[in-house]
Amino acid sequence: MQLQKHPPFFVATAAGEPCSLIPSDFEPAHWQGVSAVTGTSKGRYTTWFVRHPEANQDWVLRHYWRGGLMEKFSKDKYLYTGMANTRAIAELALLEKLHAEGFPVPRPVGARVRRYGLWYSADILIERMPGCRDLLAWLEQGPLDEAEWKALGACIARFHRRGVYHADLNAKNILKGPQGFALIDFDRGEIRTPSNSWQQANLSRLRRSFDKEKGKLPSLAFDESCWQWLLEGYAAA
Repeated sequence: MQLQKHPPFFVATAAGEPCSLIPSDFEPAHWQGVSAVTGTSKGRYTTWFVRHPEANQDWVLRHYWRGGLMEKFSKDKYLYTGMANTRAIAELALLEKLHAEGFPVPRPVGARVRRYGLWYSADILIERMPGCRDLLAWLEQGPLDEAEWKALGACIARFHRRGVYHADLNAKNILKGPQGFALIDFDRGEIRTPSNSWQQANLSRLRRSFDKEKGKLPSLAFDESCWQWLLEGYAAA
């Protein structure tokens, strides 16, 4: 990872990334100005899909937004306690490690941190994984078979064996594509000592997300047998 200063911005470029990033690369308006926005994903906030013309790559641009009670005080400012501790740099570093080790995660591109005295805001760029959709989108269209659910369980187990803690493991942060399953959005993720307590809590969080989405859409292709297949794949791995 290479860190460059562009006061008040700090821009980090992932190791091996051929492009030289500048602060405006993290602004949606920049990509709109060069007609390079290829799509968006809208939840509480907008995630931007852009295409870099020189690198000939499709990227995902995401700003870090607060949630919960703290959102009432500041939508996107965080207390600065060191560059390595910022949400964007920490996620970029974790993705670099996991991608280098061959885990199914997006290739990191870069991150931007903007200082405001004791506070900062942040953005991250990652490569868009071709042919992938989030798991929820797949289940809205129809069911997965037993082998696919077991493969998903094995995928999660692989991360857990490595000690990878995903802070928000849910159906929308799992992608499915031509190469199988992948995990995205490692904000607040970290490498921990493997432990049954946090690993089971991770799985419980995932189960709650399935139940929540099933409550919203009763036709969602998820039921108890799907969950048991996932657990069987997890245990077997």
